[in-house]
Amino acid sequence: MTPDPVRAIADAVLYEGYILWPYRRSALKNQRRFTFGGVYPPAHSREHPDDSATMRTEVLVVASESAAVEVTVRFLQIVRRTAARRRGEALEEVDELAVNGERYTSWEEAAEREIHLASTALGAIAQRPHTVGVAIPAGREVEELPGDGALVRSWKELAGGVTVSAERLETPYAWRVSVDIENTTRFASGRRQQALAQTFCSTHTLLHAPDGAFASLADPPQELRAAAGACRNAGAWPVLVGEPGARTTVLSSPIILEDYPRVAPESPGDLFDGGEIDQLLILNILALTDEEKAEMAASDPRAREILERAEALSPEQLMALHGTIREFGMMR
Repeated sequence: MTPDPVRAIADAVLYEGYILWPYRRSALKNQRRFTFGGVYPPAHSREHPDDSATMRTEVLVVASESAAVEVTVRFLQIVRRTAARRRGEALEEVDELAVNGERYTSWEEAAEREIHLASTALGAIAQRPHTVGVAIPAGREVEELPGDGALVRSWKELAGGVTVSAERLETPYAWRVSVDIENTTRFASGRRQQALAQTFCSTHTLLHAPDGAFASLADPPQELRAAAGACRNAGAWPVLVGEPGARTTVLSSPIILEDYPRVAPESPGDLFDGGEIDQLLILNILALTDEEKAEMAASDPRAREILERAEALSPEQLMALHGTIREFGMMR
């Protein structure tokens, strides 16, 4: 199956900063995770205004009144993973567990959440905004390990809503489409780490209009420049995605991107740190001591995948990361 380049970019945004080099629980930089795209519970936001309880996206699309727009909001929900030992029917929480030579630690993972707003005609959205609620109940799952070990994964309640609205502009067939994301989860005052457990983390929005043409907000056509300048985006940056020149899909990202961002074809997989060079990260991983690699593998399942992927690379694959010239500029 051919990889979906739009989904690849959206996934890279979803997990950007999820866990950073040196990919270990004990690393200082990994004590403050989930730093992008947070939509926080309102009680926390009132005490910390920089941590907003809302996110807003506004984009321009040229389309007929009957053309439909489909909206998908994606985010991560923090899942607390706790190592435990069975004591009869009870589970006793521990910081770390060793089972059959494998280490398991207590830390935080994340579950992917997706809110989908069905394809709806622009004219209908303009007459009546379309709202879908976010209602994720608290939950708990137990993964049994050999012997008396177990991993307990738990998550807290999340509540909120996503509203899509549209406004016809004076320019013929042009519309401003807005997506408002709001977190309404009840939260008692606490530290940021407690608030994160009830935050929409790494939130981003995908808009798709198969019969329309979105305008670039970075480089809009002349007739839409004033309208593009009037778009209000809070906590998000919309860019065109897909094949260069395509205008049917927009990704509204909490990270500033250029239009038509791409994952480098020689990249062996996500390293959750788009600001670093893949080759340097992989060489650093390979240079870890055996004890550091063991901690990396025990810290998080996705960190283990990165380690296994790095160690499986052939010399030819490593050399392919050394540098690639995409195109030559004109020389005089």
